[in-house]
Amino acid sequence: MTLAKRDFTTRLLMDAGICEGMRVLDVGCGTGDVSFLLARLVGETGKVVGIDLDANALALARKREAVDKRPVPVFIQSGLLDLAESLGLFDAIVGRRVLMYQADTLAAVDALARHLRPGGVMVFQEHDTTMVPASLEALTLHRTAQGWIQQMIAREGADLHIGFNLHAILTRAGLCVADVRAECIVQTPDAPYALGYIVNACLPRIIALGVATAEEIGIETLQQRLDEERKQSAGIYIGDVMFGAWARKPDLE
Repeated sequence: MTLAKRDFTTRLLMDAGICEGMRVLDVGCGTGDVSFLLARLVGETGKVVGIDLDANALALARKREAVDKRPVPVFIQSGLLDLAESLGLFDAIVGRRVLMYQADTLAAVDALARHLRPGGVMVFQEHDTTMVPASLEALTLHRTAQGWIQQMIAREGADLHIGFNLHAILTRAGLCVADVRAECIVQTPDAPYALGYIVNACLPRIIALGVATAEEIGIETLQQRLDEERKQSAGIYIGDVMFGAWARKPDLE
């Protein structure tokens, strides 16, 4: 199957073996971005179920169904720890930026593994701040903007070092880890990156958590100022590192 853009998530899912005919569960699906990607990968003979606790996000995901004429996911409101037994077993369970927000990651993976068939695969993509931000030049505004996001997710209770913890979590849950990988997002002077727009999307949370004020952020000009800072410095900035891992549930003896 050929996709127009094989980004980190797409490559991770394909390398983990997500393919046509599989029954896949997307946990913490939000508005369905990964769910619809999975639907493309499993095709008409497969099935995708997306779960999330956020009713508003699920409503937006369901609206997307009417636009897409291809096989579409089924969206269900549920938490990771209280999945209905009636959902049955899945060939694969997938999550993006979801384990990092779990109070007890091992309990979450244990609960999900009960819905994974023997030999099935569990795939997680998480973002980790252990090694970032990184640059040879100051790029002060970039570090400040990235810091707002990092402080926001930290105050929301996320594990900022989840990437380095993935192997241990999956192993302790009794799964056989097949691969762990990481990829940086590199910003260059002439490669636009939407850091300012990401801050804008998070703005209500940043302000509500007391990370920064609207006046400090200056959202109307933030993206422009970030772009100018990179152009003036001619340096490279790395603000985000994505980790991906997949593991298999042992076959029954």
